[in-house]
Amino acid sequence: MATIKDVAKKAHVSVATVSRVINNKGYVNEETKNLVLSAINELEYVPNELARSLFKKQSKIIGVIVPHMTSYYFAELLEIIENATIEHDYHLMVCNSKDDKERESKYLKVFHQYSIDGIIIISNTSRVVDYQNLHIPIITIDHWLSDMIPSVTSNNYNGGKLAAQKLVDSGCRNIIHLRGPSVLLTVQSRSKGFEQILKTNNLVHKKYDFDFKTPNHKDIQKAIDLNPDCDGIFCDSDVIALNAIQCLRNNQKRVPEDVQVIGFDDIELANILSPRLTTVAQDKNLIGKYAVETLLKLIAGETIDPLHNQIDVRLIERETTKKS
Repeated sequence: MATIKDVAKKAHVSVATVSRVINNKGYVNEETKNLVLSAINELEYVPNELARSLFKKQSKIIGVIVPHMTSYYFAELLEIIENATIEHDYHLMVCNSKDDKERESKYLKVFHQYSIDGIIIISNTSRVVDYQNLHIPIITIDHWLSDMIPSVTSNNYNGGKLAAQKLVDSGCRNIIHLRGPSVLLTVQSRSKGFEQILKTNNLVHKKYDFDFKTPNHKDIQKAIDLNPDCDGIFCDSDVIALNAIQCLRNNQKRVPEDVQVIGFDDIELANILSPRLTTVAQDKNLIGKYAVETLLKLIAGETIDPLHNQIDVRLIERETTKKS
C-alpha cells in the first residue's frame, strides 16, 4: 500500500507539498498540483483520514449512543441516521450503552480521544455534565437533557390520544394500557394523552409496565389473564402488542372481534405478521434525518430554532382494530 512518501518521491516534491494538495491548504502551482494528483492516481494512494482529521481539527465523525441495538425501532432508526451521515460525507460511530454507566464512561473517553464532531444521544443518561464537558454539539432523540441541549421527539402525547380515541370510537369500554417503563418521558407523555381521552369519555383503565427491549411474555399473559373482560389494549410498542396478541390467542380471544389491539412505532413486522397490527406510526425517517441535519448545523456554528422539535405521529389502521 502506497504512502504519502511514495507519492512525494514519484512526483519529485516534498511530503509537505503532497499534504497541501490533499488537504487543499496553502498555495501549490497548477503544474505541481497535477504532478501530485497524477502520482496519487497511479499509486492508488488512499490518504490517512485520521491524520487528515487531526490536521484539519475536524474528524468528520458523528457519535451516536443507543441503549441497545436489538430493538427493531432503534435498528431501523440507526440505519436512517447512518444513511444521512454518509450523504453528508461523515462517518458514524455507534456506541451501545446497554444503560450501563461504566460502558457509557468508556464511550465518553472514546469520543474525546477521536475528537468527534458531534453526538446524537438516544439512550437514557444521567451524565449530562460529562457530555457538556466535551464541548461539542449534541442533539438528543426522545430525551430532554436540558433546556439548552437540542432535542427531537415524536409527539407522544398526541400518539396516546390517537390510540385512545380509536379504541373508544370502535366501541371499547374495558381497556388496559400495556406501557413501557413509566420512568421514561416518552411513556409518560403517551400515558397522559391516552388518559385524557378516556377521562373525557368517563372510562377508567388499568395500566401495567413492561420493558421495551424484552417485555416478559409471562407478565403480559398475567396482565391479560387478570382482565378477562378486556375489549381493548393499547401497547407502548409494537413488540409489546405482538406479544399481547399471542397471549390473547392463548386465551382463545379473537383479534379484533373480541379484543382490539393498538401498538406504537410501526416497525416492519407490524405490517407483515397476521393479523396486521394497527399502530401509531413514528416518522423514523424524518426524526433521523432531522437529528443529523440539525447536528451538522450546530457543528457549523449555526443557531437552531426551535431547540426542541416534535414530529407528528399518525394512526395506521390495519387488522387488529374494527372500523369505527
